[in-house]
Amino acid sequence: MPAAGERSAARREATGRRLARFAALRGKAARPGEFWDVVAVTAADAEQALAYRQQLAEKLSRKELPLGVRYHVFVDPPGPKIGNGGSTLHVLRCLEDLYGDKWTSFIVLLIHSGGYSQRLPSASALGKIFTALPFGDPVYQMLELKLAMYIDFPSHMKPGILVTCSDDIELYSTGVTETITFDKPGFTALAHPSDLTVGTTHGVFVLDPSSFSGKGGLEYTSCHHFLHKPDIETMRQCGAICVRGNCSQLSSSGEHSDSENDLECVYTDSIFYMDHSIAKQLLTFYKQMGTLCCEIDAYGDFLQALGPGATQDYTKNTSNVTKEESRLVEVRQKLYSLLKGTTLNVIVLNNSKFYHIGTTQEYLFHFTSDSKLKFELNLLSVAFSIFSDKAETLDQSASIIQSILEPGCFIGPGSVIEYSRIGPEVSVGKNSIISGSYINLKVDMPSNCFLSSLSIKINDQVKYVSMVFSVEDNLKKSVKLLSDIHLLQFFGVSLLECLDLWGVKVSDQLFSGENTHLGLWTARIFPVCSTLSESVSMSLKMLNSVQHMSAFKLNGFKLLSVEEMLTYKDVEDMLKFRKQIYDDIRLQR
Repeated sequence: MPAAGERSAARREATGRRLARFAALRGKAARPGEFWDVVAVTAADAEQALAYRQQLAEKLSRKELPLGVRYHVFVDPPGPKIGNGGSTLHVLRCLEDLYGDKWTSFIVLLIHSGGYSQRLPSASALGKIFTALPFGDPVYQMLELKLAMYIDFPSHMKPGILVTCSDDIELYSTGVTETITFDKPGFTALAHPSDLTVGTTHGVFVLDPSSFSGKGGLEYTSCHHFLHKPDIETMRQCGAICVRGNCSQLSSSGEHSDSENDLECVYTDSIFYMDHSIAKQLLTFYKQMGTLCCEIDAYGDFLQALGPGATQDYTKNTSNVTKEESRLVEVRQKLYSLLKGTTLNVIVLNNSKFYHIGTTQEYLFHFTSDSKLKFELNLLSVAFSIFSDKAETLDQSASIIQSILEPGCFIGPGSVIEYSRIGPEVSVGKNSIISGSYINLKVDMPSNCFLSSLSIKINDQVKYVSMVFSVEDNLKKSVKLLSDIHLLQFFGVSLLECLDLWGVKVSDQLFSGENTHLGLWTARIFPVCSTLSESVSMSLKMLNSVQHMSAFKLNGFKLLSVEEMLTYKDVEDMLKFRKQIYDDIRLQR
């Protein structure tokens, strides 16, 4: 088997070819059978759906996407969260409502993008699927990258649905004569060789070792049994671990380990396809259920029912579930009965790598460190930006995306700046993220700083709010009682101490939403300002007061939580700010 460096180079070459194929299709009408009939993006609520539709319309008007395709945004039904499995079922219903029986002749790409991106909040307002990447002119976002990476699939696919998520990237290389084909009944999933620790946070396929060799570019086999986020002991007991002389590994974490030469590996999941007969069965099931009152996982709850070795033990295991609803076990058992005995075909991609960029740490690692992704996608240090030679030398590990940096500013190593204007007296520390901001004051920003600005609309007036955190802060963590908020940390300091410095009183009014989730996501601490630069200045002063333990009172300001910022967000104004930067860059280049 080729060495890790050769495999990486092969992935880079194959990725470049797919990007070139996609670039040739941007702004042009695809020929029948050459591209997707439908590209469907899911959204969690009406506000998110509106934001997605506005961005799709902009992309189409700027000819950044292939034309002649039905692009849809489908919003989850109101009520309790239904998970990406529930969203999948709901999309099938929407397609039937829109197209009648015709939908069963479509080749559909379904991208799950309905989360609030609490672990990468710079993507919360405009969506993970619209996360900018440091390459392309104009810059690519995750949507274009997904369309480019799957460009070879539609012409080798029978009508059906390919399901993917919005925050992962699969890069792979196959032999010149090898083709990935989705034409078998039932489900078909891609499998990637991974080290065992990656398997504990993914789906793992138990394959018949005699049915594939682990060599060459791709192999077709079938799955005996699918494990969802198993521990290593379970992988061993079930026979999921393969011993290869030279097993390639995909590290989905921000870890620096890269054991592409590990002897042991498991084959983990990424995207999967279902043919229309299965899709129709699932749609009938959804209609019979009426409303779903629980979160269903498209991977855990669909795929675990498949293959000859499947048992219904998993239906009662709720250890990986965020909220255990009373009906979950019942719904899982019904799905198991429906899907039991269905084949899970697997396409083993022996030279492939799966990258996840759903958290601040993963995002910084893959975009700035000397990682494989940077090499294989040919990511740039400065992508579609103006960065004057007079500005301080830019560290090669920093990443500047569609931004204007004035002479004199300094950007520390390992930091990402996107859609921002940075003034001459700004110094940004290392490992920081700045998104959608205008910083025009004299300021030394600390390392590990996360700053993201939003336009909002309150009473028909456009205002601005900037959230600031440490890239290590946990926005998902919450407590139930006001007396426990000292357990929450803001930039390494107890939130209670921070509130005292800012003159913010602790009361039931301090948090938005249900008062059972008290955390950084729901804390009303960010001041509403009349200009973008003022909102950035205020938030940086709040951070400064915490770092130097000096009071900075927020009296007289209306304060919002991140949760509320998203409710009030003004997508149009945010896109206008990005377009002004885009136009300025075009003029000055």
